[in-house]
Order: sequence, then structure tokens, then C-alpha cells
Amino acid sequence: MADCASARARLCDPAAEVSAHWLIDEDGHAEALVPEDQRAWHAGAGSWQGRDDVNSRSIGIEIANPGNAPFPARQMDALTDLLRDIMQRWHIGPEGVIGHSDMAPDRKTDPGPHFDWQRLAREGLAIWGAGGADIPLHESLDRIGYPDSAPDQRLAAFRLRFRPWASGPEAEADRRAAASVALRVQI
Repeated sequence: MADCASARARLCDPAAEVSAHWLIDEDGHAEALVPEDQRAWHAGAGSWQGRDDVNSRSIGIEIANPGNAPFPARQMDALTDLLRDIMQRWHIGPEGVIGHSDMAPDRKTDPGPHFDWQRLAREGLAIWGAGGADIPLHESLDRIGYPDSAPDQRLAAFRLRFRPWASGPEAEADRRAAASVALRVQI
């Protein structure tokens, strides 16, 4: 969505059949839209760590951003505060914090290449890798939790989060980065 007002209008429109538990605007204001103990319709079709129906077992946070712009510091500050609270309330580890592109690589690209996953990892709120063994990419992506989809879609989703500057065919750097992330996933 172009801005927070547009996102809120869509998330609160029953005809749109989409919602989220939280919405964070560009200035860092977090607004509760759906109680966390109720199901929201934020994820759509997809899976994570071999489990479908992500909507029924997750808390959706919509971050107002058009997808091609950096996320303002105040917005990231609000997100880290909100994530800390949610993770503590629901006993969620950093491997449980994912983006839409992680659980639906065949149809989602958000939060996109400008999202600061490294910051979340530094604060213990997400996972990040630092280089690992050169093992088959599909093995690491399976362990991390990416759903079964076309290899190029899985690679693109992995890169959106962990190597947003990368392009072209699968490379050793992709395999090493994925292996490093996979080692941090608690199964």
C-alpha cells in the first residue's frame, strides 16, 4: 500500500478479506486491529516449517511501506518494541519471526529488500547467518522452513531476506549463507 491510511482502509474492509493483528505507520505508531488471540487474515496461502494455515498460528504485523523505500527508524523502533512484547507474550523464538516472502515465495515479496532483518537479528528478534558450509541450497531452505515451491522462487525469497543485493543464478554465497542460517534454527 502507498501509505498507512490506504493500508488501514484495506485491512478494515470486510470485502477485502484481509486483516492483520497490528499496523505500524510511518511515524512508528503501532495500532491494534485484531486481538492477538483471534485469527486474522494476513498471511494467505503458504506454509512455514512444514505447517500450513499460517493465519491460524501467527500474529500478523503490517508495516506501512510501499515496498520500494527504506523503513523509517521510528517505524523499526516501534516494530522491535512490539516484537519483543509479542515474542515474550507468546513464547516465540527468533526463528519464528518471518516475512510474507518467507512463507509464500511463489506470490509474496514483502517486506522486501529494504527491510532491516540484520537489525532484528542483532536485537535477538530474528535469525541471520554469517557464512557456513557449501551444502545443497534446498537442504538448508528446507531446514529453515521455506515451503516447497519452484527452486528459483525459493532462492528469490531467501535472497529478499538474507542477500537482497544478490542476483543471477544460485551461487556458493547463497548456499553458505543458507547453511549458516539453517544452523540457527531450533527444530
